[in-house]
Parts: sequence; C-alpha cells; structure tokens
Amino acid sequence: MEMKKKVLKEIAEAQKNGARLSSICKFIGISSRTIQRWKKSDLSDQRKGSQRHIPHKLTKYEKQQIIDICCKKEYRDLYPNEVVAILASQGIYIASEASFYRVLKEERMLSHRRKSKPPIKRDKPSVVATGPDQVYSWDITWLKTEVMGMYYYLYMVIDIWSRMIVHWEIHERESSELAGKMLQKLNAKKDLQGVILHSDNGSPMKGYTMLSKMYALNVLPSFSRPRVSEDNPYSESLFRTLKYRPLYPGKFSSIEDANRWVKGFVHWYNYEHMHSGISYVTPHERHYGNDIEILKTRSETYFKAYKENPARWSREPKKWEHKKIVGINYQQDKKELNIAS
Repeated sequence: MEMKKKVLKEIAEAQKNGARLSSICKFIGISSRTIQRWKKSDLSDQRKGSQRHIPHKLTKYEKQQIIDICCKKEYRDLYPNEVVAILASQGIYIASEASFYRVLKEERMLSHRRKSKPPIKRDKPSVVATGPDQVYSWDITWLKTEVMGMYYYLYMVIDIWSRMIVHWEIHERESSELAGKMLQKLNAKKDLQGVILHSDNGSPMKGYTMLSKMYALNVLPSFSRPRVSEDNPYSESLFRTLKYRPLYPGKFSSIEDANRWVKGFVHWYNYEHMHSGISYVTPHERHYGNDIEILKTRSETYFKAYKENPARWSREPKKWEHKKIVGINYQQDKKELNIAS
C-alpha cells in the first residue's frame, strides 16, 4: 500500500510539470486504468487477518515442558520424533511431533544435528519380506587406516525386514572367496535355505566362489541394477549411519581396533538404536516381535490423550503401525515381484 501511495504521489508531481498520464504509465509500465482505480480506492490495508481464538493452543507451561525435556542430557541429541516416541513408550504425552518441532523452531533450537547432509528420499525398495530372516542385504565398505592408501574392509549383512545386523566381519581385502566363507559362517548361525540375499554388482558379490556357495546353500541371489546405489538402500543407509556416528574415529590403528569399534556399534545399532524406518523401535525388538506390544502401548497413550482433550487434535491421533511388508523396489515393479515365502 505504501508503494501505491508513493507511485501516485510521483505521478501527481509529474503531471504538475506538464507530463501526460498516458506517457507516465507507458514509462513506468503500468496501465492508466490501474492508476485510475488506485485513485478511487481506499489505499489503507484492508486485509482482515485471523482473529480466531484457538482454545487448544499450547500453554506457556506446556511449551516450557517441551523445551525442558529436549534440553535434558538423555534427549538433547535426539530428533523430536524420537523424543515423542520414547515418552509415549513411558505412557507420557505432552504434544505431537509437529508441536515439538514448532516450539523448538520458535526458540531457534531446531537444526540438523549431524555433519551429514539431510536424508535424501530414496525410491521405494523387486524383493519383498513379510517377516524376519526372509531377505538379507549385504555390502562391503572401506575403513580408513592410519596408513595412507591402506584400508580394512567391513563385510556386513542386514535383515531388511527388521534392520537387524545378522553378521559382520572385517578383512584386509575384499574377495569372492572371503564372501563365500562369510556366508558359510552365517549359515552356521541361521538356516539360509530359501533366504534371498540382495547385493550390488561388485566382484565379491558376483564372483564364482560366492555364487557357488549360494547355490550350495540354496540361497536365492538378488542384485541391484548396475550403477544404481538406490537399489540397495538398506546397506547404504546402514553404512551411512555407521560412518556418521559421533564417536566414529575416522581412521583405525589396527584391525583389532576396528573390530572393537564395530562390535560396539553393532550392539548399539541392534539393541539401542530407535530406527525411524520401523516406527522408532530397535531392530532387535522388531526382529523378535517385541515391537508389537511397544507400538500398541504408544497407540493407547495417544488415544488416551485424544479422549482427554479432543479439541487439541485436528485429526485422529497417530497410529503407531507395525509394518508388515518391507521390500526393495516392489511398488515400482509389481509385475516382477520376487516375494519371499
């Protein structure tokens, strides 16, 4: 509105000096009809704005509760989604995830807390799992050493249904022979007959020794498309989590040192890490079916909070769902599903 007043004032001064309105409008790029309409209309700000009273708005005390909880030592390094999930597991409800994010944003306490870039949305993962020990994904990642150009190689197998790390080992080289031995060790712990083993197209994965061992153990192979890392998102995501852990050393002085650190990471990942892809439960809890009761408790907590103050909810309370199907590219290629039985 101030800009319109300024333009009209300048036009009036130009007209006093003998300039024609049509010439002025052509020069400034505004229609003469627009100027005439501005002169007839009220140039005051006529926007009504929102005068609604919001009865379910968070109180100052509730906002402070959110801030105090998020500042506690056990919660300060967690995302608001994780904090809300933990509180709901304890039977405590203060506000929704959106409210947590909003309050923290208002207080300038919301930021990306890790040195990595924010997560990139991946294509939905031709194999499908409906339970544990049906589809495994595996890959190899390099671990830097204190000697330039020298690396250790971490072989790691993950169950895509539960996200649980079922086997890992570190070697000084990567090869199909070592991969085959790894598979033999895994078979000693779990019966791999009929299990689908997904991987990328690296030489250790498609080497003769590894493929022969898979055939001997009746393991069904599945491979990513060439040069498409998104076809193996579970292993890629796992290695990303591993290398962006706050205490990740970056370089290892010996293979024993690397084994010690990875052993600690695997324990944390399987038994303590609340995985966002499985509704913020640990891989161990989901693998052995304990997540069903946990998610049920959270849903009951939300429903109880909804009944006590329904005006605060713009929709039905969140359902903490137990995901029954997990897969790799299964929504993109439904005609060629390789469903684990």
